[in-house]
Amino acid sequence: MLEEVNVVLLGATASLLAGLGTGVGALGVFLVRKLTPQLQDGMLSAAAGVMLAASFFSLLLPGIEYGEELTGETWIAALMVIAGLLMGAGLLFSIHQRLPHEHFTLGREGPESARIRRIWLFIIAIALHNFPEGMAVGVGFAGGDIGNGTALAVGIGLQNIPEGLAVAVSLLAIEHSRLKSFGIAVLTGLLEPIGGLFGSAMVWLAEPIMPWTLGFAAGAMLFIISDEIIPETHRGEYKTLATFSLLGGFVVMMFLDATLG
Repeated sequence: MLEEVNVVLLGATASLLAGLGTGVGALGVFLVRKLTPQLQDGMLSAAAGVMLAASFFSLLLPGIEYGEELTGETWIAALMVIAGLLMGAGLLFSIHQRLPHEHFTLGREGPESARIRRIWLFIIAIALHNFPEGMAVGVGFAGGDIGNGTALAVGIGLQNIPEGLAVAVSLLAIEHSRLKSFGIAVLTGLLEPIGGLFGSAMVWLAEPIMPWTLGFAAGAMLFIISDEIIPETHRGEYKTLATFSLLGGFVVMMFLDATLG
C-alpha cells in the first residue's frame, strides 16, 4: 500500500515539476516584447514533437505491454489500448466543442464567447493542453515504472518551456503587464499536477485498467497535436521549419525515453 501511495505522490510531484517548465519559459516575457511567427511556429512544433514521441514510447507501447501481462494476448491488449486512445481523443473533442477557447493563430473556437474576457479564452486553451499532459506524466509512473515516468516528466517539462513563453508574450501583446502575463502563464502550468494526481490515482485505484488509462492519456495528447498544434504551425510560410522542429522534438523525447525509461 505504501509503495502504491508513493507512486501517486511521485506522479503528482513529477507533473508539478513538469508544469513549472511553463514558468521557466514565461520568464522570457521580461526579455522579449514579441515572438516572430517563425520562432513561435518552431517552438510550438518542437513541443508537439515531444508530445508525439511521449504518446508512442511512454504511453501506447507500455500500455500494450501491461495489457499483454493482464490478458496474455497481444491482440486483446492492443484493442484495450486503442479503446482508451479513442476515448481520450473523444473526450478532448467533446470539451473543445463545448468550451469557448482561443488559439494563438486560429483565433476563437467553441460557442459564442462575447461575454468572456479574452484572457480567460487563453487560459481555457492552455488548460486543455496542460491537464492531459499532467495526466500523462502521472500515468507514466504506473506500476512503479520510475524510469518511464521520469522520461515523461522531463520531456513534458521541456516542451512546456516554449509554450510558457508563447503564452506570456501573447498576453503581453494584448496589453497585459509583464508581471501579470508571467503570473498567468505560471498558473496555467500549475494545472498539470492536478492532471498528474488524477492520472496516477486512477492507476492506483484500478490497476487492471492501466492499458485503457495509458491509451486514454495518449489519445488526449494526440488529439491536441493533430487538431491544434500542427494546423496552427502550418498555416503560415514556415511549414518546413515547423516540420523539422517537430522531428527535433520527437527525437529528443525518443532519446530521453531510451536513456531514462
